[in-house]
Amino acid sequence: MTISPADLHARETPKTLVLDVRTPGEFAAGHLPGAVNLPLDSVSALLPELQDAAGRHELFVVCATGRRSADACNRLAAVGIPATGVEGGVSGWTAAGLPLEPGPAPSRAVWAMDRQVRFAAGSLVLTGLLLGRRAPRARLLSAGVATGLVYSGVSNTCGMAALLAKLPFNRPAPTVLDTARAALRD
Repeated sequence: MTISPADLHARETPKTLVLDVRTPGEFAAGHLPGAVNLPLDSVSALLPELQDAAGRHELFVVCATGRRSADACNRLAAVGIPATGVEGGVSGWTAAGLPLEPGPAPSRAVWAMDRQVRFAAGSLVLTGLLLGRRAPRARLLSAGVATGLVYSGVSNTCGMAALLAKLPFNRPAPTVLDTARAALRD
């Protein structure tokens, strides 16, 4: 189930709780007013708090474009926690002309996930092409990355982003989860 950005904006009440499942770096770049940062990989760690919060609030889940929030909503639904995704994510929110709130400056500079994916994919393609001058089979690296990018576009998923999210600099600092826990208790 999803809700349009305009409908969510009109509905904001003390009973509304928006969970932003993007990385802390993405969250810091701008988020829906009052949203709580709960990175997708950390959702399962806070299931008891989410269950409790769902009894007091309507939960809405947002990400950059809607893919990660749909995944989070499915994970929550699997354990009986009702949550609604925001259509189009933060991109849909800004396209509707709605305001974003700046986030706290991250303790370390981290690129947005889409930028990390573009950099990693471009680097791997370039590496495959350069190595391919000496070892033609190395061009298969470029072909593999290109295939992954095409699949990513068709399926609206991104395996490379999932892998990059597991790197230490993309993991949330403990304070992010502490902040989320506190917000879920209110």
